[in-house]
Amino acid sequence: MPSLDNALAFFAVAVLLGLTPGPDNIFVLIQSATRGRRAGWYVVLGLCTGLLVQTLAVVLGLAAVFAASAIAFTVLKVIGSLYLSYLAWQVWCAPVDDKLTATASTLSPLSMYLRGVVMNLTNPKVVFFFLAFLPQFVQTERGSVALQLACLGGLFVLATLVSFGAINYFASLISAGFQRSVRARRLLNRVAAVVFVGMAARLAFSQQQ
Repeated sequence: MPSLDNALAFFAVAVLLGLTPGPDNIFVLIQSATRGRRAGWYVVLGLCTGLLVQTLAVVLGLAAVFAASAIAFTVLKVIGSLYLSYLAWQVWCAPVDDKLTATASTLSPLSMYLRGVVMNLTNPKVVFFFLAFLPQFVQTERGSVALQLACLGGLFVLATLVSFGAINYFASLISAGFQRSVRARRLLNRVAAVVFVGMAARLAFSQQQ
């Protein structure tokens, strides 16, 4: 098990990283602002579920195998880019009329949750981040490395829940204003679509480290 001091230091760094602009927290911000706090929480929970899977992969050594495979990296980044492009198209075409918005733009909780899961798991950069970040806080003299990695991964998920939850809360405060204005909703949808396209392009042209 990690020492208390080491665990607290790791948690603090993880919270700060969660607040640093990136694809996942930008995704949370956009969904919260456009669909409200509840939808944002479902996305956050989906992203955290993806992080749990990534942690398990690191503990089992699967991430190292994946990181060594150029084919796996390419396939996953293509899938991720296509998914982000799909989200961009969906947001761009989303109805903004009051009547249509009330009935058609609200996705089910499961859909929002799965969006978060897919968003995290189709980003191959998360694998490399975990492989580079988690081992820095492993203390070999404190026992099983696998157990320490699992504990650190759990702390990272908790830190992500805190940081993304804060982003969700503050982004949702402006959601009501957007919901009252058709013009504002249309503008936000256009901005969100452009952001998704940018993230898709960045992922598509990313290189394996």
